[in-house]
Amino acid sequence: MRNIIRSKNFYFILVLDSGLIIAAYFLAYLLRFEGKIPFKEWVNFKSTIAYILLFKLFIFIGFGLYKGMWRYTSLVDFFNVLKATIFSSSVIIMAILFINRFQGFPRSVFILDWILTFIFITGIRVAIRIFLSENERDFQMLFGKSLSPKREAKARSRRLLIIGAGDAGEKMLREIRDNRRLNYEVVGFLDDNSRKKGMKIHGVPVLGPIPEIAEITSRHNIEEILIAIPSASAKQMREIIENCEPTGLKFRTTPAIGELINGRISFSTIREVSFEDLLGRDPVNLNMKSIGNYLADKVIFVSGAGGSIGSELCRQIVPFGPKKLILVDKTENSLFDLEMEFRQRFPDVFITPILGNVKHKDYLDKLFAAYKPQVVFHAGAFKHVPIVELNPWEAVFNNIVGTKNIVEASRQFGAERFILISTDKAVRPSSVMGATKRVAEMISSCYDCCNPTRFVSVRFGNVIGSEGSVIHLFKKQIERFGPVTVTHPEISRYFMTIPEASKLILQAGALGEGGEIFILDMGTPIRISKMARDLIRLSGFRPDADIEIKFIGLRPGEKLYEELITQGEGIVRTDYEKIFVLKGNGCDRNWLNQKIEELVKLAHEQDGAGIKSKLKEIVPEYQPFDMSLCAPPQPTMRRAPKNPNLRL
Repeated sequence: MRNIIRSKNFYFILVLDSGLIIAAYFLAYLLRFEGKIPFKEWVNFKSTIAYILLFKLFIFIGFGLYKGMWRYTSLVDFFNVLKATIFSSSVIIMAILFINRFQGFPRSVFILDWILTFIFITGIRVAIRIFLSENERDFQMLFGKSLSPKREAKARSRRLLIIGAGDAGEKMLREIRDNRRLNYEVVGFLDDNSRKKGMKIHGVPVLGPIPEIAEITSRHNIEEILIAIPSASAKQMREIIENCEPTGLKFRTTPAIGELINGRISFSTIREVSFEDLLGRDPVNLNMKSIGNYLADKVIFVSGAGGSIGSELCRQIVPFGPKKLILVDKTENSLFDLEMEFRQRFPDVFITPILGNVKHKDYLDKLFAAYKPQVVFHAGAFKHVPIVELNPWEAVFNNIVGTKNIVEASRQFGAERFILISTDKAVRPSSVMGATKRVAEMISSCYDCCNPTRFVSVRFGNVIGSEGSVIHLFKKQIERFGPVTVTHPEISRYFMTIPEASKLILQAGALGEGGEIFILDMGTPIRISKMARDLIRLSGFRPDADIEIKFIGLRPGEKLYEELITQGEGIVRTDYEKIFVLKGNGCDRNWLNQKIEELVKLAHEQDGAGIKSKLKEIVPEYQPFDMSLCAPPQPTMRRAPKNPNLRL
């Protein structure tokens, strides 16, 4: 209240309200007596006006009518004024009734006074908002003055067309009008609902359906387009973009509902249209209670914490209130960036960044002995297929020995749960990376037997935005104006977003009873050549015309198609739409440990052929990559066979 009293605006509006209260009371008498107020009523007016004025101002202050910012007057202020005027008039009427039972006072005057006071007090606030919301250029034109060329350029607003005449579009319009720094003029809306055509939202018309966008943008001199349909599916978004592209205008979008916190949409959330919009993954619904039961107030250990999945897992874990978060990564820069982010965004979370490598068993045992983690997420692994194919011994040390070390440490030091992050490349692998990850799944399954620690694996495909993602490569190539290199015309992959994958991993961890392999529903595989074309279009270029797409042949270890399950694996649905489960077959731990020792010996000798041969002994379905497939495909080649993947 002290700050309000110090404000010049407070005294200005207080004097203004005082004049309006007096005017309303006087006008009520004037209306009641048809313009001729009797002398007796003049006496009543003069004797009561001071008390009524002071009382109403006191009530208005009590109801907070002077705490608002006049520029942002809204329905909340409207109802506040309504409550204040009703209360003050009711008290005045009751006071007069109690004092002299309305002897000598016309009752209708006080009813009229309440109505007029409400109209005047509300009206002045609306007028102030309109006055302050007008831009400088409009006022200069009103008074016949012109702006300087520099200020004229600054004052000129960009003409904006909003696609979507729904709640999101209406919010965008209001924010643009309320925020003077947003230099836009909303010219109209487009919507495919024919009943909305010709209607207006806050005075802005719905100009027509989306397919007519080229004609409408030309007719109305549109300079920019905003897609405000956060609930649009991938198919709808693709159709909208195809309609926007011929206009040659810049277009942006609001995020999908799944990306928003509490569904709040504002101008600050607007971004460029991305491939994620075309992917169209539905929001993930989690059982917060079941996840909280195993994460809340627990010591959580995340290996590979600096990576794409590991770091997002850490961000998703924070809301569940872990006791301590142990961040382990062997890359200094990634770990440093993650620590700085958490210190700033989550200062109340107790984190411990640890620079280390899981392939060092003694070091890992000391960490587990010191921190006693209760839940372990193992996300650290070598994952770049062609590089691992050329350095198979490193995959043995990191993906197999590292997993075995962390599994044994979890078992030895009493961790409650162990969740291995696996990959679809572990299914009928054609690469060393896939085969070593399949061995990692087997290790997890073997150690689950007769052990209080629950060991589970989570298997999924590619994630958009991860380090080394093909999308990053394509974007860099587009920035250099091509060519965009695709390995094969028929190659396809499963994709999901990093936040979606991380949330489903947390949910799978809650479901695991031990020994299972959880499989995340990746939807429909996407052809990489089509993805490249979409990204080129989203960047404002034409595929094959502005930027060339060049096919370079499969890289070492790559398959044309990825799979999520092996033929014969019994897959079962869970209570969650996007999570499936298959029970691991278990294995002979002694036999597996012996084979791993033989693998490690070959790795120390850097015997690539021997490593691949030994991996095939452990994983019979492993088919080492045929290097002849690395030749670029010829234009006359026969079409690849239909995708043999098992669909979930």
